[in-house]
Amino acid sequence: MRLSVRKIINTPGEKISFQFSMDLSCVEFGGCCPVAEPVVVTGSVRNMAGVLILEGKAETTLHTFCDRCGKALVLPKTVTFEHMLAQELENEDEADDEIILLQDGEVDVEDLARTAFILGMDTKTLCSEDCKGLCPICGADLNLGSCTCKKEPDPRLAVLAKLLQQDE
Repeated sequence: MRLSVRKIINTPGEKISFQFSMDLSCVEFGGCCPVAEPVVVTGSVRNMAGVLILEGKAETTLHTFCDRCGKALVLPKTVTFEHMLAQELENEDEADDEIILLQDGEVDVEDLARTAFILGMDTKTLCSEDCKGLCPICGADLNLGSCTCKKEPDPRLAVLAKLLQQDE
């Protein structure tokens, strides 16, 4: 969505609000596509003493799985973003990622929101901070209780285990 900010460029104190939704259902994160519902983006561009500030928020509900135990999760996700907008830069060699250049008095808000949302996704999703995961031997959910599997000793420590057996 391209947003024209021409009418507030030279008017300090003015503001333009925006709201739209975008479809990110085909974007893959960690082997699945958790964004099954539309991402609702709201925000505004405000002229603060001649500087244009874009503030936005992207919200949706994720349908994903716990990375430790595999339990299905439905989680709310909100990502906020903020950028300064400029018609031109005095020194383009010192360009900043937070300063977005306008093109003919317009800014692509959807592109900014999409980038912020993707970069704001968690690299690991857990059902709880203390999730114990699954038993690597039998696959039992360790959050529900311990399993009856005999834990195999680490083969790198086998020499130490032999020393302990000799002492007995």
